[in-house]
Amino acid sequence: MKEDRISELQNYILEKERASIEELCSVFNVSKNTMRRDINQLESQGKIKKVYGGIILTDKKTTEPFESREVKNKDAKLIIAKLASTLIEDGDIIYIDSGTTTMHMIPYLSDVKNLTIITNNLHVILKALPYQNLNVISTGGTLFRRTNSFVDSGAVSSLKKYNISKAFLATTGISIAKGITNSSSLEYDIKRYIVEHCDKRILLADDTKLGKVSLITYYDLKDIQVFVTNQKPDTEYTDFFRSNHITLMAP
Repeated sequence: MKEDRISELQNYILEKERASIEELCSVFNVSKNTMRRDINQLESQGKIKKVYGGIILTDKKTTEPFESREVKNKDAKLIIAKLASTLIEDGDIIYIDSGTTTMHMIPYLSDVKNLTIITNNLHVILKALPYQNLNVISTGGTLFRRTNSFVDSGAVSSLKKYNISKAFLATTGISIAKGITNSSSLEYDIKRYIVEHCDKRILLADDTKLGKVSLITYYDLKDIQVFVTNQKPDTEYTDFFRSNHITLMAP
């Protein structure tokens, strides 16, 4: 019951973005001491932040709205998406991550036969609607509007049913020291599960992401197999990719 309550509490905060202790006690019909313990558990996972009299969603201030991110470096994102789409073969079962680059892959997949796409990305689902050749499976879960992606423990559980051949991953920052990072801690569980359970890890990122570190690291850079970007990185990164047998794809 406690695990269910904490999961429901997380979903409630995802929707409301902030709440008072009194409100939460009323909604979940528990004492203040019980609610404080639940809040402490979520805070230890980095998903919420305690403020005077209540809690707020950690990502409320750390995640830039989807709409403003979507228009940044759009030409570069289209180049990357087109390159990444060439890695897809007939019969693949792929995962397409949340993000403003990965969603642009869809128009380049119109000729692929028998392709299954698993995704938590709302825009991937919407863009795939006109293409009858694309079998789309949503992870489900709670819609987190700042990233237009589905999150929570239910989304992770649904992924366990599928054998994913290739994962097309997104990031908000890439660092040799800190690895592949993301600004939303709420997506950590999904991203971490995918990179640990797919056959091939393919990272998509434009050149502005290199050398940047975001809120949380979800994987080591040395453990991806393919890096797709819009222009050849500097020597520090090309040497790193070569020494770790990572395929670099750039125009």
